This record gives sequence, structure tokens and C-alpha cells, in this order.
Amino acid sequence: MTPHSYSLDSQTKSTDLAAKILAAATPPQIAAAITAVDTHLTRHSADQNRHFFSLTFPTLISKLFGFSDDVVSSSSPKPPSWIDTASFDPELAGKLFDFLSPNGTLVLSIFAVDKLSVVKYVFPVERLPEWFRFTLNCAKDCRILNDLCSLFRGRVEEDEIVKGSYQFQVHLNVFEYFVFWFAYYPVCRGNYENSGIVSVSSSRKFRLENWTSSIPVLSSGIKRSSEQKGECSLYLRLLYAYLRDFVPMDDLSVHQPYRSSLLHYSLSFDDSVILRAEFLVDVFVHYWLVDNDVSPLAVNVCKSFGVSFPFKSVLGETPPPSGLGEVVKLFVKYLNLSSVQVAKADMRADYGGSGSSGNKKLSSGDFVKTREVVSWNGHIQRPLYRFVLRTFLFCPMGSSMKNISEVFSVWIDYIEPWKLSKEDFSELDGSKNSTAKESGQLSQVQYSPLWEGYVLSNYLFYTSLAMHFIGFAHKFLHTDAKAVVRMVSKVMDILTSSRELLDLIKNVDSAFHSKSSVGSKATISRLHKFVPQIREQLQDWEDGLSESDADGSFLHENWNKDLRLFSDGEDGGPQILQLFILRAENELQAMSGDNLANDLQCVQSLKSQLRCLYGDHVMSQSPQSPRTIQHHQFRDDLFKPRRAVNGSSIGHVKYTGDWLRRPISDDEVAWLARFLIQLSIWLNESLGLYQATTQTNGSCSYVEVPSDGIREYGGPDSLRVVIGSITSWFYAVRLAITRVMIRHGLKVNLRVLASKKFVMAVLVFFLFRFLRTAFRSIW
Repeated sequence: MTPHSYSLDSQTKSTDLAAKILAAATPPQIAAAITAVDTHLTRHSADQNRHFFSLTFPTLISKLFGFSDDVVSSSSPKPPSWIDTASFDPELAGKLFDFLSPNGTLVLSIFAVDKLSVVKYVFPVERLPEWFRFTLNCAKDCRILNDLCSLFRGRVEEDEIVKGSYQFQVHLNVFEYFVFWFAYYPVCRGNYENSGIVSVSSSRKFRLENWTSSIPVLSSGIKRSSEQKGECSLYLRLLYAYLRDFVPMDDLSVHQPYRSSLLHYSLSFDDSVILRAEFLVDVFVHYWLVDNDVSPLAVNVCKSFGVSFPFKSVLGETPPPSGLGEVVKLFVKYLNLSSVQVAKADMRADYGGSGSSGNKKLSSGDFVKTREVVSWNGHIQRPLYRFVLRTFLFCPMGSSMKNISEVFSVWIDYIEPWKLSKEDFSELDGSKNSTAKESGQLSQVQYSPLWEGYVLSNYLFYTSLAMHFIGFAHKFLHTDAKAVVRMVSKVMDILTSSRELLDLIKNVDSAFHSKSSVGSKATISRLHKFVPQIREQLQDWEDGLSESDADGSFLHENWNKDLRLFSDGEDGGPQILQLFILRAENELQAMSGDNLANDLQCVQSLKSQLRCLYGDHVMSQSPQSPRTIQHHQFRDDLFKPRRAVNGSSIGHVKYTGDWLRRPISDDEVAWLARFLIQLSIWLNESLGLYQATTQTNGSCSYVEVPSDGIREYGGPDSLRVVIGSITSWFYAVRLAITRVMIRHGLKVNLRVLASKKFVMAVLVFFLFRFLRTAFRSIW
């Protein structure tokens, strides 16, 4: 037991240490504060350090990451964090890394204190992921959140804030508290213009180039000198260190007691390694990949618990937080190392491959059901897919291509796992022993049948997401034609890099669109068992996302019901890619830069890849060369819809998407149309008309009237019964109409009331009534 006098002395020292940390701003002061903290933690035991973690640790967190609870005005400069300051001082960066590393004094002291369970924190609600922030407002969802999301399992408790007023809050131990702040650091949107609290209304239509300045880990890299650009960020080095120590890849199965046999199971088994790894991955997934997603959890999981998240009306068409490309890329690449280990061991069955255990299906909710940590791929599939797709769909026009290219790089690395190796992390690990020969060998690695299970499990990344990206490329072609053409060429190069990979993707597409396996080829018949899994992923991974909501999109709302990469229709991949090549040629020709020949050569290479992907008949009949087009032609006239041919005007082109979400036309009142669209969407969501299928319970409830006991009712009771009957009748009629509308696919559409003709007719009617009343009063 700690003596009382010694406890007071520890408390006093912790308070003085907090003041010293708070005053540290320059590199020498920060280094001195780190040394003082290190000395204090070393000299005191875990039980004596409870005052440090109660009084000093929150102050240390705020200085490390630059967080503050005070409202910062736009005119007052925001003090930089210690991590920002270390970006300009290599010596301070090394000292901070040693202090915060997994084997450092701080982390070891955190684990020692957590074993005693003497310190608990309440994490600020405004710093939580956006989807969870809104979930805390619903008491019903919070009570079953332990079963829905493993991250908050056992961590959400209902506290009494004011007498008689209760609120759900997140309770964390010291390590969890530190990891939450560490994950929140790259997504912090605090800057000079905003206060410390991020409001939902201000995060709706952020421009990506304005977000970058609010991410210290990336904005600091812009300010570095040319000598420091080659060095890795301190935050990235810490992230890799935590992943390497807390999420091991090689021997994680050793920590699982049921992997081999029950005979080898020990009663003293400690699953802290697995729990810590799952917690770390969950935190990074929900902060970086999910965050403001309108569908944060798997659809089948939410349906099984009867939970629905009405986030679409709140978050709207919000892209993911900007500036996360570097951290997400490192995070995904490291977790994909587990896929490399599985592939090297020829364990394709763990991905649902064609082996003897090929009947096993992986979905994005596997980690809700099981604890088998063979591969992390199934844990990040859905969040990563939606993260990339939301960037392509909802990225506003005129955004910086830097953020887009970072997300694009994350996607490209994910669909090329065969090029991944541990040597990719040598710079972060501090070892630079990888020779040029090894790098050359890695660059020559291509797809092999060993990766068939991986491609099948992530099939939508190679097909559906590629089509969404082509729509994005059409929309952003005018922003940076050269960069967009190179991106499209990179995607086509991956799809055509291996004949085996291309044949696998085409065979799965044929099996997906064929009605049955009878009469099909043997290869296609074998792949039919994966079609239900792909259809389920397609509906789940694109739930709540609609390309018709995005300006300039070529795709339609119902695209998530089908795959169109190899479709021969007008919305198929061949037609849209050919159209993109024609527009790219015109765009590059209009730029007339010094590298025009190289740019046009890239387009020619893209044509060759297109012929390899779809056959020689594609691009065989090339239309008029862009060189013959006059340069005075406007950019907007370079692209004409394919249906506007044979002398037909653009006005005759019919919109084939959701009529409610079509672009606002000239014959509508814009502000009234937007209001009626939102009102219609709210009514459709309230009535449940967006559900494709409904399951109605045919059983009826009966009320048993007791035979004994007779009671006389008066006039008020009878009136109450009549009113209740009328209300029940109206409710039954509404329910019947709703079921009929759902059965026939009908929806409420008040947008027709925004027509200028209708508005003019209403105005004329009321004007006529007003004039008639006025004349009658005169005469």
C-alpha cells in the first residue's frame, strides 16, 4: 500500500510535470519535458504513477498531437503539436520516437497501469467517428452496440451527467485512450478558421484542398526543406512501429488456442495479443475508413439486429476525410502482408478459393462472427471499398488531384498484393539493406494462380470499382487530363498484365451474368458457386451510395445491381472507355503542350490495352482524328452524349437514371426543386419505399375478451373508441398503399410540382382570384 505522504508527493510532482509539459514549445523545452516524464515514470511504480496518468497524461496528449478544448479564433495562431515541431528537428524526432515507441517508457508504463485498472477515461464525444457520434444520441442503438461493433464492445456506458439526465459515453483504459487520440490525429479538422469542435454542417461540402492544411502530418511535409523531403514522417514511423508490435503477422496463430487441437489448449491461455491486435485494427478502420460513411456496418448485420442508420439525410454526399492517403496506404499494405503469408502457404481456402475447403465464404462481417485471425483481408474489404468509392463519387469538382492520387494509390496497391513484400517497409523500419537487385525482382512479380482466391474474394475491386473510376475519370478529365489518362492506363495495365488474371475476371463475369451453370464451360461452371457471394458483396458494399447524386456522373443509381465492365450495352465498359479515349485525345490536343507527342503516345498505349481487354474489334473504326478539330471549339462542346446522333439535339436525350435524382433542368424552379427532392426523399425513407423487398408477417394478433366482468362505458369512452377506430382505419389504408407502392416499385415524387409551367399556372390562378376579388369589391 502506498504511504499517504508519498502519495501526496507523487501528486504534487505530477501537477508540476503537467505545468512543465504545458509550457514546452521550443525543441529544447520539449526535449527537457520528455526527459522529465521519462525519469518520473522510471522512478515510480505502476501504482504510484496513477497520479501521472490522472493529472499529467491528458496534458501530454494535448501537446503531443496539438489538441485543445479551447475555442481558437481565426485570428489567433494555433500552437503546433510536438509531432509538428519534430518534423523540423531530426534529433527531437528521434527522441520522441524512442519515447513513444512500443518499447518506450511511456507505453510500458501504460501497460503496467492498465494491469491494475486504476485509471479510466471518458473520451470526448465530439472526437469520435461521425457515425458513432450520431449513434450515441439514440439510446436503443447504444444498448445493442456491443453486439453490432466490436470496437465499442464493453466500452459504452450510460452516465448521469446532470441529476436525472443520462448520456451514453465511451469509457477507455489508458492504452485505449492513447490509441483513440493517435488515430484521431490525422483526421483532425481543426484549423485557424474552425473551433476545436467539428460540426456536421461544416463538414458537408468541404473542398479537399482546404482540408489538407488541417492535417498536421501532411501539411508539415509541405513546409519541409528539400533536404528533409526524403525522410519519413514521424507519425508514419510510429504507426508502423505500433502495427509491427501489436498486430503481428508471422506468429499470430500461435496465440489462438483452437487452431490445432483441443489437446494443446491451456487453461492459462492469454488472448491479450489477439484482443489488442483486433482493437488497434478496429480503431484505425473506423476513424480512417468509415468515419462519416452513411452505411458504417454490414447490411446483413444491421438487419439481423433490426437496426437502421438514417445517416444519409444527415451526412449526405460527404467524401471521406482528406489527407489520409499516406496513413491508409501504410495501414492497408501492412494488413495485406497477411494475404501474402496465406498465398505463400498456398492457403487459398481461407479466401474462399478453389481448394478442398472452397465452400467457405468470407464476408465483411466475418470478424463479428469469429475470432480466427488468419488474414485481415476480410476485415478491411468493405470499409476500404467504400472509402475508395466515396472518394470517386463525392469528390467535388475542382478538388486537388494530390488527395485523389493518394487514394488511387491505395486502391492500386490493394489489387496488386503479389508485388508486396516486407522490403517495402525497410525505410520505416530504419533498415536500408534492400538492394537494387531485390527491387528489380519485386517489380517483375506478376499474378499467378496462387492468388486466385484473393481475386475472387476481392472481385469487385477489379470490376465494379474500375467502372466507377472510369466515371470519375470522365468527370475530372478537364481538371488534369494527363494525370487522369495515366491513372486509367495504370488500371488497364493491371487488368491486362496477366492472361490468367484477365481470363479469371472474364470467366467470373460470364458466370455472374449466366442464369445457370448447365451447358456452360467447365471453368465457368466451377465459378458459379462464387456468384452469390459476389452479389451479396455488391449490394452490401455499395449500400446507400448512388452515382446519380454526383454531378457529372455517367452512371446510374441501379448500377449496384449489376456488373458492366464487359457489357456490350451503351453503359458498358467498352463504350465508356472508347468515349473516354476520344475525349482524352481532344483534351490533350487542345492543351498543345511541349509533351504533346508523349501524351498522345500514352493514349495510343491505352488503345492497345483496350484491344487486349475487349478484343481487336474495339477502336477498330476510329472517328475523325482530334487534329482536325478546330481549336476555337469550346471545351464543353468536345463531349456530346452518344445518343445525340443522327441530327437529334441534346434536348432529346432521355435520362435513364432515377427520375427523382436527375439533374435540375431549365424548365424547373431550382430552389423549389431542391426542397421538393429532399422532402420526397424524407417521405420515401419514412414510408420505407427504398426497400427492394419487404417481409411482412402474415400472423395477426388477437385480443382475448374476458367473459367475466361487465363494465358500462359512457359517452366519452364511446367517442374515444370511434376516434381510435377511424385512426386505425386510416393507418391500415396507409399501410396497404405503402405495400402496394413497394410491390410495384413506386416512390413519392413531389418534384413535378417544381415545374415552371405548374408554378406559373398556380401563380396565374391566384392572380386571377385576387383580381376577381378586387374588382368585385370595387363594383
